[in-house]
Amino acid sequence: MYRVFESLDALVTVVEEARGVPMTSNCVVPRGDVLDLLDDVREAIPAELDDAQDVLDRRDEIVGEAEREAEETRTAATTESDELLADARAEAERLVSEAREEAERTLAEARHQADTMIADGRQEYEEVTARARHDADRHVEAGRAAHDRFVAEGQQEQARLVSQTEVVRAAHAQSAQIIDTAEGEADRLRQECDGYVDAKLAEFEDTLTKALTTVSRGRSRLWKGGSPNGTPAPAMYGRTGTGMDLID
Repeated sequence: MYRVFESLDALVTVVEEARGVPMTSNCVVPRGDVLDLLDDVREAIPAELDDAQDVLDRRDEIVGEAEREAEETRTAATTESDELLADARAEAERLVSEAREEAERTLAEARHQADTMIADGRQEYEEVTARARHDADRHVEAGRAAHDRFVAEGQQEQARLVSQTEVVRAAHAQSAQIIDTAEGEADRLRQECDGYVDAKLAEFEDTLTKALTTVSRGRSRLWKGGSPNGTPAPAMYGRTGTGMDLID
């Protein structure tokens, strides 16, 4: 085809450069050159037409082959994508299984730790309460004994002085002072007992607060992990989700 174009371009050049005939639009061209160029065109055209016809004849074959290659490529791509998807699903299931096992193990450890801390807290509470009650009873008993002793001493002193007319007022005043002193001492002992019991109960409250904080931290780690579909995992321990159920 390039040979045909070259021959036609050369023929056009010969015509354009040919000497013109005066008073007409005709020209004088070299016959030999023109005939040679036309022979080249005549020889080149059949070969190019044959090549073009061959291409046209093989068009269906080429298109079919291209379609077959495209189908094979599509089939291979589908197979590979299915394999990749299966591998991805298997890996996802493995990761989910491992995450569930880890969550169950962490939850079991948190439950065990919480049960242990609650048991320790209850035992300590019972011990502290028992000691507080014992100390309170002891202080109350001591206060009552002191009160009774002071009252008895006051009554005795009052009885001793009641027969003495001149010192009756002084005896009454002194006995009243002794009674007031006894009652004040009893109140002081009672306040000390109440303060001691309140301090022991505050220590037990702090222990329970630390235990609940540990349990809540463990539950928060479980909730941060999340479930496989992206939503928070359902609570598996307790009814309210605050950790106070552990005390029941």
